[in-house]
Amino acid sequence: MKLTHLFTLIFASLAVVACSEQGNKCDKQCDSCTEHTVMMADYSNVAPAPAPMQDGKYVCQRPAEADRLFTSKAIEAEIAKVQQMLTNPRLAWMFSNCFPNTLDTTVHYRKDKDGMDDTFVYTGDIHAMWLRDSGAQVWPYVQFANEDAELKAMLAGVINRQFKSINIDPYANAFNDGPTGSEWISDFTKMKPELHERKYEIDSLCYPIRLAYYYWLVTGDASVFGEEWLAAIENVLKTFKEQQRKEGVGPYSFRRRTDRQFDTLSNDGLGAPVNPVGLIVSSFRPSDDATVLQFLIPSNFFAVSALNKAAEILTKVNKNEALAKECTDLANEVAEALKKHAIYNHPEFGEIYAFEVDGFGNYYCMDDANVPSLLAMKYLNPEVIDEKIYANTRRFVWSESNPYFFRGKAGEGIGGPHIGYDMAWPMSIMMKAFTSENEAEIKECIELLMRTDAGTGFMHESFHVDDPMNFTRKWFAWQNTLFGELIVKQIKEGRVDMLNSIEIK
Repeated sequence: MKLTHLFTLIFASLAVVACSEQGNKCDKQCDSCTEHTVMMADYSNVAPAPAPMQDGKYVCQRPAEADRLFTSKAIEAEIAKVQQMLTNPRLAWMFSNCFPNTLDTTVHYRKDKDGMDDTFVYTGDIHAMWLRDSGAQVWPYVQFANEDAELKAMLAGVINRQFKSINIDPYANAFNDGPTGSEWISDFTKMKPELHERKYEIDSLCYPIRLAYYYWLVTGDASVFGEEWLAAIENVLKTFKEQQRKEGVGPYSFRRRTDRQFDTLSNDGLGAPVNPVGLIVSSFRPSDDATVLQFLIPSNFFAVSALNKAAEILTKVNKNEALAKECTDLANEVAEALKKHAIYNHPEFGEIYAFEVDGFGNYYCMDDANVPSLLAMKYLNPEVIDEKIYANTRRFVWSESNPYFFRGKAGEGIGGPHIGYDMAWPMSIMMKAFTSENEAEIKECIELLMRTDAGTGFMHESFHVDDPMNFTRKWFAWQNTLFGELIVKQIKEGRVDMLNSIEIK
């Protein structure tokens, strides 16, 4: 029997006790384990907030046509098709508001000085381009790229812009539309005028690869894989290897004058110590909150997936076997390290993936709503995770054993320290639906999203589980487009009858 490992980490007055290594495997072979089903509480008595109506019809919340930043004939055709298929008017209204929101309000497409497609994408109410958010915001449109040449060019522009951004600084998470400076210019890190923020996150380097790979598979267009791409991959590999911290702490550090502990790093900007076991440090989470233990497990799995995709492109398009091998070698090393260090034997749920580890034998068991998350791994990179361990993990994260799972009178979901207690993110509910094959579970997720929109017809960053009228971020394009992606997925998978059985008005 292994000795129990407990530790207390003082992180700017935050005490975190690591999970014990001792535990019992789940011996239940029930449908909920094998189907990943995690049913919600009953919220059928919770009525959604009234929505704007005129003459008995829901009022469209999209900008006027003249005010939309980008219009795609393929996306407009899909919206019209889905509206005709859906018999629930509120669901049809929410879909038509949400699905085009990225195009309507955040996409700035142009040609650069060399005549290349170039697209800058706002995250929404923050007028900067996050590599993560922009890659996820346009992702659902890629499947329609062959039906609309202008849409295809816009998507190529996002990819081109992302590669350029990585080459400006692979440690940055968010960028300006030019060298304009930002409110975070005073951060104690190597800021440049092109950067909006310089919080190093593994996923910022993975989302561009994921998007480019999918775009290439759908369209066959390899024009985005030129010199900028090759330089970006070199920078990704260099950064990931530096952040394995085998040769010391590496060149990155980050400090900010703030009263919010998750907005800065401890130990003079280096974060908590790690044991160099082959995993990659992520100083910040996808929520832009600092990690507690710096080997962020969902993001390390994402890195394995992205590196393998990069290797395939390098082999088939660029014929660069040497660079491809660097990618696969690193992916294999991280994958082996995950097998050894990412799994915790939970006393109730059996073997699960920890959220963060440090390589010293300490585990932080929780989940955060932002993606990549433990819950979202089946959505984001299903090919690199163990199905059984994921199933156990999924049940863990959607339970009171996860300190950032919140349940209230009006709803439930996963949140995180970015917003705080009792604030669930619709993104977590959507990820619960995306990672389910159980129709009843998917339906109750969609119904909960419809009940908690505060009558706006849009998704938000988070809502209070006792009062959905208390929400954050009125304009958050990723969550809106993700809701549209979820509905399109259900239709493509033959669940129109399920969608039309929803009775919420």
